[in-house]
Amino acid sequence: MARTASPSRLAALAAGAIVVALALTGCVAGEDAPAASPDADGGTATTVAIDWATYNPLSIVIRDQGWLEDEGYDVEWTQSLGSSAANEALRAGAIDFGSTAGSAALLARANGAPQQIVSVVAQPEWASIVTPEGSDVTSVEDLRGRTIAAALGTDPYFFLVQSLEQAGLSIDDVTVENLAHADGWAALQGGSVDAWAGLDPITATAEAAGATILATDLSLNSFSVLNASEEVIEADPELVQTVVDLYERARAWALEHPEDMAALLAEAAAIEPSVAQTVIDEREGLDVSGVPGDELLSVLEPIGAIQVEIGDVASQDAVDAALDTLLAPEFAQQAVDAG
Repeated sequence: MARTASPSRLAALAAGAIVVALALTGCVAGEDAPAASPDADGGTATTVAIDWATYNPLSIVIRDQGWLEDEGYDVEWTQSLGSSAANEALRAGAIDFGSTAGSAALLARANGAPQQIVSVVAQPEWASIVTPEGSDVTSVEDLRGRTIAAALGTDPYFFLVQSLEQAGLSIDDVTVENLAHADGWAALQGGSVDAWAGLDPITATAEAAGATILATDLSLNSFSVLNASEEVIEADPELVQTVVDLYERARAWALEHPEDMAALLAEAAAIEPSVAQTVIDEREGLDVSGVPGDELLSVLEPIGAIQVEIGDVASQDAVDAALDTLLAPEFAQQAVDAG
C-alpha cells in the first residue's frame, strides 16, 4: 500500500535533517515522508523510514534478513543511538518507526509527541549503574556528591533516579552529565565521571573490560518497545501491521537461533561475540508477549510519577492522559494471533 507525503511531514523535513545529523548515525532518511517510487514491475513501492539499534536486537534481524525489502518496500534504515535520539527523530518526522524504552515513550507522549507503542520488543535487564575498576564507590549511597554520566530521558536515567531514591538519595544529590550511552562509557574510562548509568550491550562490554556493575534491578527497567508515528498509524495501518508482523517473526527467529542472534549483535555493536552472547542469553528478555498492555502500564505508572516529580513532565494529568493513549496494541495482537 503506497502513501504520499502529507503537508505536515513535508514541513518537518528541515527539522528532521538537523536532528538526524546531530543525534543519529547510519543510513539516514533523505526525506521525511514515505514516498512512492517505481518498483521492478513498473508500479509503486512505499518508502519506509525505520530505525535499528543495538539495544533492539529484533531490528537488527529484520535489517539483516531484508524482510521489509522482500515485502516490496523501499527501506531507509537509520541507526538510533538511544531512546532520546529515536524520540527526536520520530517527533521531527525523520522516521516512521523508532526503538525506545517504555519510559522514554511515555515521556515523549506526555510532552505531546504524536507517537504510540505498537509492539513490545523485550523485557531486558539492560540498565545499570557502572563504576570504573578500582573505584571507592561500593554502594549507591556512596554516589552522594559524585558525577554520573547518563542520557536524559532514557531507561538508564530513570533507573538511576529510582536507585538513588531507594538508597535515600535524590537526583539533586548527584551531578548528572547528559551524555549518550557510548559517550558515557568513554567518560567513565577517561575518569571525567565517577559512575555511569549505562545500557546494554555497552554495559556488558564495560563489565568484561573490568568495570563494576554497582546496581542493577530488572523491576526498575521498563520494557523495550517499538513506536510508530500517529501519522503512519492513521495513514497506512497495513504498513504498521507488516512491520509488527516482522517483529514477531524476528522474535521467533532470535529465540530459535540464539547463537546467530548473538553473532548479529556482536557485528552490529562491534563487541566481542562472548559479550553479545551474554546479553542475549542472560539480559535481553526477548521471550515475552509482543502485545503492549497492562503489564507494561504497571511498570510505567511509577516512572510517570517520577517524571513529574523531577520536572520532566508538567503535571500528573499529562502523564495520566499519556498512559491512556500510549498503546496501540491491535497490531501486535493480530500478529500474535496469526502466529
